[in-house]
Amino acid sequence: MRILVTGGAGFLGSHLCDRLLKDGHEVVCIDNLFTGRKQNIAHLLPNPNFEFVRHDIIDPFKFEVDQIYNLACPASPVHYQYNPIKTIKTSVIGSINCLGLAKRVKARVFQASTSEIYGDPLVHPQPESYWGNVNTIGKRSCYDEGKRAAETLFFDYHREHKVDIRVARIFNTYGPRMDENDGRVVSNFIVQALRGQSLSIYGDGTQTRSFCYVDDLIEGIVRFMAQEKTVGPMNLGNPGEFTMNELAKLTQKLVGGKSKLFHKPLPDDDPKQRRPDIALAKKVLKWQPKVRLEDGLERTIAYFKGRV
Repeated sequence: MRILVTGGAGFLGSHLCDRLLKDGHEVVCIDNLFTGRKQNIAHLLPNPNFEFVRHDIIDPFKFEVDQIYNLACPASPVHYQYNPIKTIKTSVIGSINCLGLAKRVKARVFQASTSEIYGDPLVHPQPESYWGNVNTIGKRSCYDEGKRAAETLFFDYHREHKVDIRVARIFNTYGPRMDENDGRVVSNFIVQALRGQSLSIYGDGTQTRSFCYVDDLIEGIVRFMAQEKTVGPMNLGNPGEFTMNELAKLTQKLVGGKSKLFHKPLPDDDPKQRRPDIALAKKVLKWQPKVRLEDGLERTIAYFKGRV
């Protein structure tokens, strides 16, 4: 197939481009390089089945494709809060442009939604049926509400125009090609430990997250797009749950050195718990993550050693 990947030069997008090319497809990657990086896809540029187009999905675009994966949006608090209006425009207007193209060329279209649509959840773990607990006017709202509006658009286009959609709610994912300055906890801890700095923990460190290695997530995304049983939404993530204190100590152990821990105030609306219920993905996709956190962290640390 000929496949369009928006945000294809980003962390997740570049890994997805790798996988799709490996599977024998032609890939058109578009990215405005706000958070994506050319070096993430530099190894793909000589491939005759790969095409890179620098473009912002807020502006209309036209391609003849069989599938669309919409991964374009800043995903870390540092980046999406830098220009919050741009962030919500990317989610809303960008989704409209992706859906309009999918409608015209009759392509199946994937939306990379997020666990952030659950906000600071009052239900744990979070099933797809949970509507969430989200602040509509906070500093994180540009991302949370933008992704929620994008889901609404996808399902409205599906109902009204019969657009063939797939909506996945992606939980914390990590691995090589993360940006060392993106402010996400895994990259923060690894970079600080490699530099011999103290590891910064927000709050008391008892808040939890679930971490999925990038290869596992990409496998889930590809399987989701290939199946016909459900359009979603579907949780994709690792149900293993760790406190920030546990993650910091494991990072210390794997990196070595003498980094210490220090605590900073908890940011506004920072979720206290985050863990996916992946029963639907297990049933429909026969998928569940395989990479243990310790193994995935070792691979990610090896990548950052070449950058820090």
